[in-house]
Amino acid sequence: MKKTTKGLLTLMECELRTGRKVSTWRKAIARREIPFVHLGRSVRIPEEYIESLIQKGWHDPVVVDA
Repeated sequence: MKKTTKGLLTLMECELRTGRKVSTWRKAIARREIPFVHLGRSVRIPEEYIESLIQKGWHDPVVVDA
């Protein structure tokens, strides 16, 4: 994973993309369950991680024959 500031999301942006509350993101950061970056007092999460999280949770619809 690249170590640049490009592609880093705020916790609010993560909430908007995933539906998980900011407090849930903060708990995961406190437990060191997810990758994160401290920029001063701000915390950022790599966009690549969020995208991979969404891809892992993606399920294609099941087609039921009528």
